[in-house]
Amino acid sequence: MACVDSEVDLWVVPLVALNMSVRKKLGLYLNPRNAVAADWMAVAEEMGFNYLEIKNYEGTKSPTESVLEDWQARCTDATVGKLLSILEEVERRDIVEDLRPLMDEDVRKYCENQKKNAKPPLQVPEVDSCVPRPTERIGITLQDDPEGAPELFDAFICYCQKDFAFVREMIRELEQTEYKLKLCVFDRDVLPGSCVWTITSELIEKRCKRMVVVISDEYLDSDACDFQTKFALSLCPGAQSKRLIPVMYKPMTKPFPSILRFLTICDYTRPCTQAWFWVRLAKALSQPHKDQASSCV
Repeated sequence: MACVDSEVDLWVVPLVALNMSVRKKLGLYLNPRNAVAADWMAVAEEMGFNYLEIKNYEGTKSPTESVLEDWQARCTDATVGKLLSILEEVERRDIVEDLRPLMDEDVRKYCENQKKNAKPPLQVPEVDSCVPRPTERIGITLQDDPEGAPELFDAFICYCQKDFAFVREMIRELEQTEYKLKLCVFDRDVLPGSCVWTITSELIEKRCKRMVVVISDEYLDSDACDFQTKFALSLCPGAQSKRLIPVMYKPMTKPFPSILRFLTICDYTRPCTQAWFWVRLAKALSQPHKDQASSCV
């Protein structure tokens, strides 16, 4: 098994580099309550989770995997190097010794993929006095300016196709009323023909102040929704800028996504609060928002 390059700094390799196989093996070591060795609770405490948060993880199928997922979403220092340091800190060197080769292999593959996906330097035959405009920002949405001025939105709506009827209701309540908010609805506003992942990243990061996530059982099965949610969280770990707003509009049979458990939900399923639902959501989307580049403080 190939090991990671010795020049790679594990303290800057994000935890996302570790695949599910390694995470499950970590769970095999840490999930069982152990009287003589530190378990997942000790690791979670070192990661900064408080008592109530740790108690909530007790009911999950694999507390270790849930803690890793949430730590990855909320902390900028959630790296492979930091995880190894925490395991050393709680005196679980046995885990480090046993799983380090597997972690190194995941990091090696992650670094290789990063290199493959890195864009080569742009070569231009000549330079003029015009301000350069990134081609990926031109002609993405219906109202993009022909001269390159991007269309901006109050919120990107993350939804799966089976929930589109509720998205239509959202459009009526937030755009066509006194709120006059501008929503980015992919099927309505985005022009066809470009890479979906590139367009989505551009819209969420640079064009939309916030993102509304329509949560449902169907949402949990959508790869596109999963990507959009994790990308938005990665831009501002811990949701400190209130950038991501989960909305639940119908009862669910599946567990609520653990990656969003630490966010306040806008719940449409409770009859006693439905009258305030759209007012609260509109108010949240209308709040002033700092420049995208500096919104995470």
